[in-house]
Amino acid sequence: MTRAAAGVDPADRRILTEIQADGRLTLYELSTRTELTVSTCHRRLRALERSGAIRGYRARLDPRALGLEVEAVVFVTMAATDPGTAGRFEAAVDRVGEVRAAQRLLGDPDYLLRVVVADLGAFHRLHDGCLRALPGVARLSSTLVLATPVDDRGLAV
Repeated sequence: MTRAAAGVDPADRRILTEIQADGRLTLYELSTRTELTVSTCHRRLRALERSGAIRGYRARLDPRALGLEVEAVVFVTMAATDPGTAGRFEAAVDRVGEVRAAQRLLGDPDYLLRVVVADLGAFHRLHDGCLRALPGVARLSSTLVLATPVDDRGLAV
């Protein structure tokens, strides 16, 4: 059992499943779908938020609908992986708005970045003008995303 699943009973799992599918559910709708009373559902939902099992709520945006046509996966190999260099890199990459996600990896490469930009010219400028200059970067390797058949799937709880 994962740490996130520890202490999560079947009723909590139903709540988590429903709000992952539709985070805009009213408390009444959520309680109906989970077969809990409104007050019980509300108490459990707040407890899940306080525990950190629910990190937040947000709208999922369609990049293409917003004119962001190019998605790329960028693999980053660091010159050094000491905590100071990694910390500076992570703080800097957090400030790059085109980076949708950044993950530190075990092995080679050291990081995986998912970036979204308007076009190939914008990707070229981001790659050469920004990502290459991030602290500690030794090498970048990139690939363009052709399609995303599964995107931001909720967790199986």
